[in-house]
Amino acid sequence: MPALTQLSADETLFRDTVRDFARIEISPLVRSMDDKQHFDPTLLRKLFNLGVMGIQVPEAYGGAAGTLFEAVLAVEEISAVDPAVGVLVDVQNTLVISAIMRWATEVQKKRYLPLLAQSLTGAYALSEAASGSDAFALQCKASLQPDGSYILSGSKLWITNAAEAGLFLVFATLDATLGYKGITCFLVEKGTPGFSLGRKEDKLGIRASSTCELMFSNCHVPANNVLGEPGKGYKIAIETLNEGRIGIGAQLVGLAAGAWLHAARYARERKQFGKPLSEFQAMQFQLARMAMEVEAARLMVYNAARLKDSGADYLKEAAMAKLFASEVAERTASLAVEVFGGAGFVKDYPVEKLYRDAKIGKIYEGTSFMQLATIAKLTIPNA
Repeated sequence: MPALTQLSADETLFRDTVRDFARIEISPLVRSMDDKQHFDPTLLRKLFNLGVMGIQVPEAYGGAAGTLFEAVLAVEEISAVDPAVGVLVDVQNTLVISAIMRWATEVQKKRYLPLLAQSLTGAYALSEAASGSDAFALQCKASLQPDGSYILSGSKLWITNAAEAGLFLVFATLDATLGYKGITCFLVEKGTPGFSLGRKEDKLGIRASSTCELMFSNCHVPANNVLGEPGKGYKIAIETLNEGRIGIGAQLVGLAAGAWLHAARYARERKQFGKPLSEFQAMQFQLARMAMEVEAARLMVYNAARLKDSGADYLKEAAMAKLFASEVAERTASLAVEVFGGAGFVKDYPVEKLYRDAKIGKIYEGTSFMQLATIAKLTIPNA
């Protein structure tokens, strides 16, 4: 396994390819997508063509046969340009595809993995109005029918990729008397009778990333669309969210790296008192500290991803990486706005958007409090 700071030749080539794509293809669209709160469908097609929507899908199913670490590299580089695009790629790879690869039947894999690698966007539908940090307090119900099929009733909130998705991993309670052990995961396709999109959220940040309500009213799901086993949905949720935290950590590292780069460039160009800001020691020290924290967050995320790929325990490291990266992203984006001064407070420069985008990092895929609880449990005796 390469050292943490060392990428293999293939990983370097992959990272550089995604970096170039992000700067050439995504960068010109960032402002308009944010203003319109709309993901450009042409860009979505280009992401599939690039191969970043099915990074870990085996070649036998039409994917790139890559690793979680490569998914992390892709999410990081894309998020340095636009975290809203980064989270779409992240959810596709670390939540949707990861769950299907681990828990799907061979029939389900043959049906969905080639599509997910080539043309089909996925969404992960766990959250509800009363189910946030208490992820298993689900009110969405699944009722077993005499023919073995299921009827879903209820709603989901804050579902990322919902407007673009054609496949949804929906978690619902099959038997409320069993608590979390009554939760089951279903593969629900767009257009299924009884399933519809509700309102789209008007968000502070990552506005090009759609976040919608899902509505289920007597939604009929065939028995062969259960993912894993009935009553085992909680295991799917726990294991995929643990991996997903690494992906969100990568998104936040990319955001922080992008903010730092904008700040450093502006400090070289902007002159005050007859010389560039970057020549003032106070500015140098601020940029240096920002760079140090970004690198530390990157190493934590890379370490967690390497551990996951190697089959080692990684839960503690994933929680630490997500928590620290969220703090670094918010702090770095805030300082970047300050480097720009008044210019950083208006939409003419990209740091204003990155500052707005950063806030969600402490909230989704496990709040900072939940990450601290996990870290305490795994590090403090008898915690």
